[in-house]
Amino acid sequence: MKKVVDARGLSCPQPVVLTKKALDSHEINEILTIVDNPTALENVVRMVKTLNLESMVDEKEGQYYIRIYKEEGLAEKDDDKEILEGNTVILIGSNVLGNGDDKLGSLLMKSFLYTLTQMEGEIQCVIFMNSGVLLNTAGSELADHIQVLSNNGIEVLSCGTCLDYYNVRDKLMVGSVSNMYTITEKILHACKVITL
Repeated sequence: MKKVVDARGLSCPQPVVLTKKALDSHEINEILTIVDNPTALENVVRMVKTLNLESMVDEKEGQYYIRIYKEEGLAEKDDDKEILEGNTVILIGSNVLGNGDDKLGSLLMKSFLYTLTQMEGEIQCVIFMNSGVLLNTAGSELADHIQVLSNNGIEVLSCGTCLDYYNVRDKLMVGSVSNMYTITEKILHACKVITL
């Protein structure tokens, strides 16, 4: 059975959530998700890839049509609920570390990110949210440290809504723009979440 998910005009993470709900249905084996912006397209396609599914994208007059073909029995799979041992996520929600003087907080954040590049461990992902996204944009003296983390195989995600709020989406330096669905999934599947 085929289902159409019309997610035009919906904000993050609704296109991903609605598409995932359709994928979870036992009766549906083909989904056509329609979105009207590149960010929603990227987010849905990324989610489809993490589920190891096939998709095709057609673009017509600024509308994106994502055809997703579901394998038999996908809705019964629990792979996406698997928790990996040693999987640590660091959530950075501010451009300063700690409360108090922002100048000191900036120095502490710089020191923390540099120290993190020198450590070996089980860090899978670093997520930047709220003003934390400013650390990962052009002009930030910490972008080089974040690039080292990425080069070391650590996934770097920045909240798309936050980048838009601060009007810096086009200045993102490292990693990828993410959405609340993916961020929440990373947090829930982590063995340990460290929030700064």
